[in-house]
Amino acid sequence: MEAKNADLAALRINRSPEPAPAATPRRSRGWLTIALPAAVLLAAAAVIAGGALDRALPVHLTPATMVSPMRSGAVLVASGYVVAQRKAAVASKGTGRLVYLGVVEGDRVRAGQVIARIEDADVRAQLAQAQANVQVSRAELHDAERSLARERLLGDSGFSSQASLDAAEARYERVRAGIVSAEAAVEGAQVALENTVVRAPFDGTVLTKNADVGEVVAPLAASAFSKSAVVTIADLRSLQVEADVAESNLEATSPGQPCEVVLDAYPDVRYPAVVAKIVPTADRAKATVQVKVAFRSYDARVLPEMSAKVHFLPRPSRAAADTQALLVVPSAAVVERNGRSVVFVVEHGRAVELPVVPGRQLGSSVAIREGLRPGVQVVDSVGARLRGGAKVTVQ
Repeated sequence: MEAKNADLAALRINRSPEPAPAATPRRSRGWLTIALPAAVLLAAAAVIAGGALDRALPVHLTPATMVSPMRSGAVLVASGYVVAQRKAAVASKGTGRLVYLGVVEGDRVRAGQVIARIEDADVRAQLAQAQANVQVSRAELHDAERSLARERLLGDSGFSSQASLDAAEARYERVRAGIVSAEAAVEGAQVALENTVVRAPFDGTVLTKNADVGEVVAPLAASAFSKSAVVTIADLRSLQVEADVAESNLEATSPGQPCEVVLDAYPDVRYPAVVAKIVPTADRAKATVQVKVAFRSYDARVLPEMSAKVHFLPRPSRAAADTQALLVVPSAAVVERNGRSVVFVVEHGRAVELPVVPGRQLGSSVAIREGLRPGVQVVDSVGARLRGGAKVTVQ
């Protein structure tokens, strides 16, 4: 009976309210407070990083150049300028207004060619007067000869005195001397007339035109309104490079030493040359000695006053036997990408891989046997971040 009562008591319905769910621990709420902002920051960093990856990489370009193996062993490199060894500022020996100028810059002239003329009306008048004086003196000479002959005849007959004969002889000699003087005056006037003509002293090319028609020219221009030189000409067959070599490096140069000249205007062209002269004096201010380097061959692109670099090469006995020119780029320009050697060029603001076949090392450069043409601009130093298609900016 007690068991039945116990079972019925267990079947009672519990009408008390259910307990509320347990609250989230305070530690869990703190983790969520940190995780949500961190996720936002990570997303922002990803966006910024994506923009940074798309930012243009700064690069420097350098041309692929042809050099000889000898240049890689150059004992010295010096800078200088192309200078014509035969050059003249052509001026007039007379003073006057320029009335004719027959050349402009770049014209070739021959020795003795008329370049310019100055006004010569006064000089021509002096010449005409001197020639007239010669005619007068010659007429007097004819009269003096006849008078002397007459006096001699009368003297032989006893009808003239010795004094008259002496006077006739003196007049004759005086007239002869007058003719010589008049002829000298004519020659002087002709020289003065020739001085009004400006001629080329040698075969050359006109470099500058210093005066124009209508200006006054003089041998020594003493005022701002007169010009001394009419034109400046130079013999372009006498071009040499005058390079300044530091005193400490002078031992590396000697007359007859082979060289290569590279003009700044044409960095891909090599001109063979040789040391022609070491000027026997030093520049105290710069502590340098001037070395004149003569071209062995050059073309019409070489002009006076161009800046140049001279590579002083070792003597042939110490130089490498191979003189074949090689195409080279800086060693840092060639890198390995996907198992092949490449260089990078820039096209439309993007880096482009160019497969190449590298050759031997030449100093800080490497020879390129295939895959590249002379003059192509390549990235001189390739970094690890540079890939094909990356945006770049040339600096």
